[in-house]
Amino acid sequence: MGNYDALVVVSFGGPEKPDDVMPFLENVVRGRGVPRERLLEVEAHYQRFGGVSPINDQCRALVAALKPTLGVPVYWGNRNWHPFLTDTVREMAADGVRKAAAFVTAANAGFSSCRQYLDDIAGAVGQVAGAPEIVKLRHYFDHPGFVAAMADHTERALAELPAEHRATARLVFTAHSVPVTMARSAGPSGGEYEAQLRSTARLVAEAVGRSGQDWDLVWQSRSGPPQVPWLEPDVCDHLTDLHKDGVAAVVLVPIGFVSDHMEVIYDLDVEAADRARELGMRLTRAATAGTHPRFVSMVGELMAEPEPLTCAATCCPRPQRRQPAERVAAG
Repeated sequence: MGNYDALVVVSFGGPEKPDDVMPFLENVVRGRGVPRERLLEVEAHYQRFGGVSPINDQCRALVAALKPTLGVPVYWGNRNWHPFLTDTVREMAADGVRKAAAFVTAANAGFSSCRQYLDDIAGAVGQVAGAPEIVKLRHYFDHPGFVAAMADHTERALAELPAEHRATARLVFTAHSVPVTMARSAGPSGGEYEAQLRSTARLVAEAVGRSGQDWDLVWQSRSGPPQVPWLEPDVCDHLTDLHKDGVAAVVLVPIGFVSDHMEVIYDLDVEAADRARELGMRLTRAATAGTHPRFVSMVGELMAEPEPLTCAATCCPRPQRRQPAERVAAG
């Protein structure tokens, strides 16, 4: 598969039992000064679902789907929970892997979605004697495989609505909010995080026969202090505004996630769903890309492309942390 003799899926990680939750969250926020009360608040979200994030099982499913399609060994390592990426790189070195492609479970430019993963990979390689060279595959926000998977899931969500609402239902695309300063610094020339998400939304909308202004891009999962500007509007606030405008039905499409993180199942399936019920609004949610066949085949297509150029060190810089401003968890 190209010049690679292995693939490693690199993800955020998530707890798999109640006792994992707080140690996992402490890993996520280490060195960031996030208040304990905020961690307890987020811990409650996980405990509502038995202390288990769906992300690890979805990574296992993705690895299982990829293995028969690529013709090379497939590994998996996380940033914040087992299996940790450094341990995975150690396993790869022991297996004799020399050059591997890294598929990151985040499709876009940005500090949290790209630069931090590049740092994770470099850090893991630096800690392992005889580590393979690992090349992060390019952003895939506009790849036909990702777009096709999300379009298929969007059509299925539309079909779940009563027939009288399908033609007029509003498509509301969602992604993780980030501080405005972080959004502005994303990509080589800035602004790429939001621009790429808007591109994905437009492509998916067109693929399901919607165009023009028949869709919105909104944000979810803000966790920073109120005095720090983050991308807006929030999805729940937007549902209220749509209701005031007479919109009766909405399909939420989480294009900012490629698998069901806690943010998806809590912020959309609980909080946004509750808001829609309060408003008397019909709401369905499209699935994330997951193991959709076109998404799985996309990974092999990315591996067959020319090796991506190395990002400049100034691209998607680490944010200045005068106070906690980033998301607490995405697992």
